Amino acid sequence: MKVAVSSSGKNLDSQIDPRFGRCAYFIIVNTDDMIFEAFDNEAIALGGGAGIQSSQFVASKGVGAIITGNVGPNAVQTLSAAGVEIFMGQTGSVREAVEKYRKGDIKPQGSSKVGDYYGMGGGASGISRGMGIGRSMGRGMGMGKGMGRCMAPGMSASGSITPDSSKTDSLSREEELKQLKDQANDLFRQMQGLQARIKDLEKK
Repeated sequence: MKVAVSSSGKNLDSQIDPRFGRCAYFIIVNTDDMIFEAFDNEAIALGGGAGIQSSQFVASKGVGAIITGNVGPNAVQTLSAAGVEIFMGQTGSVREAVEKYRKGDIKPQGSSKVGDYYGMGGGASGISRGMGIGRSMGRGMGMGKGMGRCMAPGMSASGSITPDSSKTDSLSREEELKQLKDQANDLFRQMQGLQARIKDLEKK
């Protein structure tokens, strides 16, 4: 059987990426022999619908399960409709997670623990709904639903990023540093995507 794991890297010793829809890579593993393939997640830079597109991608690969950190409600519906079991709340390496799956040490879950647009900022501290960039951006980018609720976790109303200390107190210095670097990299990639789209629209 094949399972997909959201990953921060391209091999079995990479750490699980807690974001399903916006993970860096998907590693698809055959649980019989541990042979795997790594795929770039092309949905990472989408302004919306990343969870659905990622769900459709892993389902198209014929996997029976997804192992990840968090999955948004739309992705849960899409995966469930495709008959893919969802194993959320997983941490550690891809290899460790697959071994737990093979032994039956982890259990599937059928409901989301995060809101829509989870992972837009690359962190795992929840969604800030106070920014309200506006629906005009959504229409301009062809997203339809706008981007009013999809700013980075910890983003204040002034637009500055304020780390959520309640979520980072339990992390070691190295873990928090890695999390912040990952978030900064994701924000940078999102800014590149937005700037490219702006240039496209200005040309028309």
